[in-house]
Amino acid sequence: MKQIIWKPRALRRLRKIKEDQVRKMIYDAVDNLRNFPECANIKRLKDRVICRLRVRNWRVIFREYHDCILIVDLKKRDEHTYKSPNH
Repeated sequence: MKQIIWKPRALRRLRKIKEDQVRKMIYDAVDNLRNFPECANIKRLKDRVICRLRVRNWRVIFREYHDCILIVDLKKRDEHTYKSPNH
């Protein structure tokens, strides 16, 4: 089982979600990443080393390492969700 590590930015975004039920769903889905890659709703993003986990209209952006999963960001799904900061 892998360890889950949250970057501060991702934790802040999780805490800002107003709906308790949605926040809990995201937290539970991330906890299931301990069994990565045997998880549902995951997609490796094109031309990147990062993956995304889909939870309703939220996307959890993460990186996989040998012994841990790093939760990089949490974004609400819209037309800007996957846009690189360099564009």
